Amino acid sequence: MRHLLEIDDVTPTELERIVHLAEQPSADRSYEGLGVACLFEKPSARTRNSTEMAVVQLGGHPIYITGDEVGIDRRETAEDIARTLAAYHAAICARVYDHSVLDRMAALDVAPVVNLLSDQAHPLQAIADVLTIRAELGTVEGKIVTYVGDANNVTRSLALAVGALGGTTRVVAPPGYQFGDLDVDRLASAGVEVQFFDRIDDALGESDVLYTDTWISMGQEAERDERLRAFEGFMVDGAMMDRTVGPDGRRAIFMHCLPAHRGEEVSAEVLDGDDSRIWPQAANRLRSARGVLSWLREVT
Repeated sequence: MRHLLEIDDVTPTELERIVHLAEQPSADRSYEGLGVACLFEKPSARTRNSTEMAVVQLGGHPIYITGDEVGIDRRETAEDIARTLAAYHAAICARVYDHSVLDRMAALDVAPVVNLLSDQAHPLQAIADVLTIRAELGTVEGKIVTYVGDANNVTRSLALAVGALGGTTRVVAPPGYQFGDLDVDRLASAGVEVQFFDRIDDALGESDVLYTDTWISMGQEAERDERLRAFEGFMVDGAMMDRTVGPDGRRAIFMHCLPAHRGEEVSAEVLDGDDSRIWPQAANRLRSARGVLSWLREVT
């Protein structure tokens, strides 16, 4: 049985297949008459809507389940919840705080498990990201994606996806907010090319995509003042975009996984400007979910 908990759970060839399926019109009805559990410990806008509509387009019936309804490891163990949901559903899609919950559910092999977000990874976002890059630039291969901000779960999955499809990721973050040694080793083991910088001026040249994410993720609110101080000067603004041009001389596109905070990690002029691709990127979350679910039916 196959699962998708992180991008490197699939080979580059399999990722190409997922992306291909995602790019096709939604004629696949492989979930006809089947249920898909959509378990959300953390609230969501794009993830819930995109996942539920992907299941509907594939002919299935999504069931939204809150964390309070199941009480993972409070009312029941993660394992017992997975066994229960597998009794009714063809797949379990889960958005959780602790990635180990997904590992435990997947280890049972009672139903395919899809990571909708964890503290370690956000693979469906990364697939939506490469879909956006392909739509805008024709290919990911040979492209340079420069990520400015906290190296987090989104960054990790993005780097794995871009690298698997032949691109390079640059990560620009102040000291203390870069990847740790374990992440660096994992990226190297996956054979992806990632370059690390702590100065913005050193990283912007010849970038095809400029990408950022919120500096203060859910659960980090107590660190807000400290993080704002650390990231002073890292906001993506018009001046930064003016200096970001791809190797072919084309101006870079801007991407953000949302939600965004205008005036913090990105200026309003960039987020809402002509270089921004945030809304096609958000729309691709639906295609991403549909591609992953279709692929799981093929291989499971």
